[in-house]
Amino acid sequence: MTAATARGPVERRFSQVDVFTTGPLTGNPVAVVHDADDLDEPALQAFARWTNLSETTFLLTPSAEGVAAGADYRVRIFTPDRELPFAGHPTLGSAHAWLEAGGRPRTDGVVVQECGAGPVVVRRGEATLAFAAPGFLRYGEVDAETREWATRALRLFPEQVLDAHWLDNGPGWLGLRLVSADAVLAVRPDPVALAGRDVGVIGLHEPGGPADAEVRAFAGDLGVTEDPVTGSLNAGFGVWLVETGVLPPAYTARQGTALGRDGRVHVVAEDAPDGSGRTTWVGGATRTVVAGTVAL
Repeated sequence: MTAATARGPVERRFSQVDVFTTGPLTGNPVAVVHDADDLDEPALQAFARWTNLSETTFLLTPSAEGVAAGADYRVRIFTPDRELPFAGHPTLGSAHAWLEAGGRPRTDGVVVQECGAGPVVVRRGEATLAFAAPGFLRYGEVDAETREWATRALRLFPEQVLDAHWLDNGPGWLGLRLVSADAVLAVRPDPVALAGRDVGVIGLHEPGGPADAEVRAFAGDLGVTEDPVTGSLNAGFGVWLVETGVLPPAYTARQGTALGRDGRVHVVAEDAPDGSGRTTWVGGATRTVVAGTVAL
């Protein structure tokens, strides 16, 4: 039993942040609980289950290892039924909430977050935040059997799927590139077939369209049917499709259209001046919608 449990509920600062938003209530919300060091894992999971959002995060003091890596805070990220080592929109929402609560980064212009995937750098723009895409746990070609399964589960014809790739940077995404943005919007998946698996789809818009690409995320493994706007999936698509020349080094993806949202994800792939590597930045606008306290 934790000290907090022994003395009863404690009021803590709470924020609900809309991420990748283009206007009021158009992005993906994340619940953020501040000062959560004394809460145990069952309490964290219970609250995430109660919010019933795709993710709920808890801000904590960085560990000694995190401090050594330059971390400003530590975050734990929970879906309604499990903890994730990393997730994109919770990273940006947590950084937004931490800054809004008076957090002072150790380095000007960036926030360093410690999470299960290690340190993640968040870059501050004038009106946006962007995280540096973390490394992959699994990345590469998809076998024919898995591709066929995903095609059937999304009720697609094989000719509608141009390519498939593992894009697992924490949540476990399998990414499919479809023939067009219209094909993405027309997907009507089989939720039973998708249960326990996370599949994302992307298709290009025609020039002059509302964005360069349309994205949807079917998160059967995260306790939700479709995620409105997904940073981790867009990070995976950004690395894969810029690397293969399908998309330019800087582009914008729209997501959430099928759910009545209007999210925008800005992806920028930057090569290091010395040629030592490439960083893929995934960002968008963030805003607090709910602010107050929660008794935990």
